[in-house]
Order: sequence, then structure tokens, then C-alpha cells
Amino acid sequence: MIMVSPAPQRILVVGPSWVGDMVMAQSLFITLQQRYPAALIDVIAPKWSGDLLGRMAEVNDYIEMPLAQGQFEPGVRYRLGKSLRAHNYDQAIIIPRSWKSALVPAAAKIPVRTGYRGEMRYGLLNDVRSLDKSTLSQTVQRYVSLGLPVDAALPPGVIPQPHLTVDQVNQSALAEQFSLSTDKPVVGVMPGAEYGPAKCWPIEYYGELANRLITEGYQVWLFGSPKDQPSCAAIAKIAPLVVDLSGKTKLVDVVDLIALCQLVVCNDSGLMHIAAATGRHVVAFYGSSTPDYTPPLTAQADICYLGLSCSPCFERECPRGHLQCLRDITVDVAFEHCLAVKW
Repeated sequence: MIMVSPAPQRILVVGPSWVGDMVMAQSLFITLQQRYPAALIDVIAPKWSGDLLGRMAEVNDYIEMPLAQGQFEPGVRYRLGKSLRAHNYDQAIIIPRSWKSALVPAAAKIPVRTGYRGEMRYGLLNDVRSLDKSTLSQTVQRYVSLGLPVDAALPPGVIPQPHLTVDQVNQSALAEQFSLSTDKPVVGVMPGAEYGPAKCWPIEYYGELANRLITEGYQVWLFGSPKDQPSCAAIAKIAPLVVDLSGKTKLVDVVDLIALCQLVVCNDSGLMHIAAATGRHVVAFYGSSTPDYTPPLTAQADICYLGLSCSPCFERECPRGHLQCLRDITVDVAFEHCLAVKW
């Protein structure tokens, strides 16, 4: 096994492919910066993540992975790795556990290539870590552990919380563009979850909650990708006074707009992790997933999770067809959590 040098000067991290995972990966970047203050940390990741990585102070540079999620294309990966040889990286940390994700660092001839054992990656990795899921029960623990010495005590004693920087100039421009005001407290609502509907609190519940909050004197802003526009439109039909911003902004714009909210109500999703990383108070619903595995990385969170006998199933759609794990979380419960948050 190749051991990591005491002070690598340049580190390449092969990042994950999901928004929430990329936010959680910042805990690894912070850990690396704390351990090696002089090191430059570059991240190779999908195109969508470039602007988001730009909001992480620990990241020196972003390198675009020119392939979509699931594409193999070993020739493309080899050529990308070969083009990186001139960077003279001392170490690579490969977060995904797939064989293809380890190809670029190997082609770049990075002397220390760290990652978990998986998909027969011997030869591609030379600092191979075993993953004990019972010890590292949370995704973020698994990420941070890759940045620690091979003989470090696990699980990590301290998990740094992600912190995304806010561009106040862009924030002001967006507020002007969409005629947004913060004269009343703002509750951000994010009803989507890229993984699937088994992670989504019912739309009609979101609509009822929005109406109650507006009646109490709050503003409600809806956030989401173009895929979430039908759900947000359905909420707006129930609660006509909401401000629907879904599909109208870039992902990095959502960082700045969420920072104007006092509170965010959401499913277990990428936007939940973004909200937590901007310091917002989060009220989060868990259905097919569990907060034991992917909690919002903030002390300012109220978790709504019933822990039924069938939970967590980690399915994209409810295998029993009733979605009881989320439908039985009432609007009353969510509303009380919102009212309890002090501004």
C-alpha cells in the first residue's frame, strides 16, 4: 500500500454526481484544508457543479468531467487523465466507488490514489480503504474519512459543516429581477427530490402549509429545477400568494436566494443540503430515506421522520403504493415546527 505523504501540495478529488452529495463533500474539502493548510484542492465533477464548487472557499479549481452520469467512455477518461499529468498532483481522492471513477487519476499518474474498495479497483487505487458501513453509517462520515490517515480512529470525531459563500451582488440583482422583498419573513419551500417521489411530502400538504404560513404573515417562495415546475404550479394553485421561482434560476442563484429566507421547508434533497450550508433553519421530511444516513449538516434543523417498520426502503417509488411514511406527517406538525423557529 502506498502511504500518503505528510504534506501533499496538490490534491485532486473526484467528486460525486448529486447536488446533496457535492455539498456534503465540502466537509471532506474542509478536513483536507485543515490537515494540509498549504495544499491546493482541485475537484473533478460534472458540469452542473462548477458554479456550486465556486462557492466553496476550500476549492482551488474545478475540472469538468465531460461525460454524463453513467457514461463509461474509457478513452475520454484516459485522455482527461493524461491532460492532468502536468498538474503534478501528489494525491487523488476518489469519492465514487465505481471502477470508471478511478480511471482519470490513474491515467494522470497521481502517485497516491485513495478510495474505498469496490468494483475490483486494484491497480487503479493504491491507497485502498475498507468501508465498514456499520462504523461509517453516514455518507458524510465516509467522505471525511477518505481525507484522514489510514490508521485514524473511525468514525471521525468531528465533521466540519459545509458552508457555501453568498454573492451579495448577485443576490441583490436577483431580488430586483424578481421583485422580491424581505419586509416580511420568508419561508423557502422546496417540494422536489431528484431521487424520486418516495422522498416527497405530498404536494397538497405543501399547498396547505403555504396558505397557513401566509395567513400568519410570512412570505413563501418556491424553489426547484425545471423538473419541479409542475409541483410548484400545483402548490401555487392551492396557495395563489406564493412566489414561484422554480425553473427560473440557476442552481447557484438558489444559494443566494435561500440565504434571504429565515426558514426552509423541504424533502431530503440536494436543496435541503444547500439550505443547511447557507445557515438556514431547515424543516425536513424523510420518507424512503433516513436522517441517520443523510442528515442536514446543521444544528438548526427539525426532522420529520416517522421511522415506520417499512422505513427506510431507499426506493424511488413507494413499493407499497401508500406513501404512509410521508402522508402520516401532518400539516399541523410541519406548521408547528415553522412557528417555533425564532427570527
